[in-house]
Amino acid sequence: MTAENSVICPELGRMTHRERFRRLMHFQTVDRGVHWEFGYLDETLQRWWGEGLPRGRDNHDRTEAYFGVDPVEHVPVNIGIFPPFEGKVEVIEKKEHSRIVRHPDGTVQEEKSDGIRTIPHYIRYPVAGRDDWKRFKERLDPNTPGRRKWNYREIGQKLRNSDKPVGINMGSFFGWHRNWVGFENIALMCYDDRELLEEMIATTTDLIVHELSAALREIEVDFAAGWEDICFRSGPIISPKMFKEMVVPHIMRVTGLLRQHGVTVIWTDCDGDITPLVPIWLDAGINCMFPLEVHPGSDPVKFRKMFGRRVLLRGGIEKYRLVLGREEILKELKRIEPVVAEGGYIPHGDHRIPQDVPYDNYIYYIREKLHMLGFRKEEIEQIEPLRGAK
Repeated sequence: MTAENSVICPELGRMTHRERFRRLMHFQTVDRGVHWEFGYLDETLQRWWGEGLPRGRDNHDRTEAYFGVDPVEHVPVNIGIFPPFEGKVEVIEKKEHSRIVRHPDGTVQEEKSDGIRTIPHYIRYPVAGRDDWKRFKERLDPNTPGRRKWNYREIGQKLRNSDKPVGINMGSFFGWHRNWVGFENIALMCYDDRELLEEMIATTTDLIVHELSAALREIEVDFAAGWEDICFRSGPIISPKMFKEMVVPHIMRVTGLLRQHGVTVIWTDCDGDITPLVPIWLDAGINCMFPLEVHPGSDPVKFRKMFGRRVLLRGGIEKYRLVLGREEILKELKRIEPVVAEGGYIPHGDHRIPQDVPYDNYIYYIREKLHMLGFRKEEIEQIEPLRGAK
């Protein structure tokens, strides 16, 4: 795509963050692209403190702000377990380098007690059957006193003239349930107790619809964000056919509600190779894919060729390329540049930035990405870590 056909037109007058987001995600011309990132591992920040990152930038949000990431507003909704399971973590057994513990929700896991911490080994997931599900279902009641803490009319009045895009959480339709039941267990449940799984999905969807309805009635929302993480390098943990039968009708209840209230950018967060699910999500009303992990096969260039402008995109810059130096960083940016120029795409790392990325490499990546997005030189110089960067 030639520069003349790009949606990025730096000569346009300055736009608000909200106007820019709306226009970009509808393939309209913008003064520059949207600058978002997807955060950092804790170990990455610890490394960067020794390489020049100020110590005060000690979490995801502060570090993003330091690198000039464009701001957003989030509508608060409580669509999860409420009240939360509370109580002490019970130590069941102590071993030489680990311990087995039981959490208040019923999860039993073995976690390392020294050395490098890793993902704990799950011995028992919190929902092992119908009795456990009953405990969870009671905490997914939309009418539980105290669940809704906010005055949505007041929030709507405050955000009506916001210059930032406004987003809302739309929850999960299979990923949460996978966390509660366990990977292998939910795969078996699809066949062994489909009725229970469908009840779980329907119950969470009822809660999501109830709470989003109250918020959307009062607040103008620009995007909705969901979460699944149900794909791996080899594809989804549930067959596309079964996903379409069991999950899609519930997704459509929520996406239909969102579109009824003018929300036209709807994404879900799913790692791994999402290719088999993309056409199903598109038909169900989820039109934006995120974070587009390139190595497993979720490539923004590939998806735009496959699905055209039906699909909106976020992410898709292969994070491990940032380890390899300036030449590889430029090559990666050049690779996705045609999709940037076409619009409907917010480029950033395809997951949280890993600890083997040097701080200087990240500074260079951000600077070159902003050049690609049409930032003016003086705008780049206003971002402290980029000031005078070579």
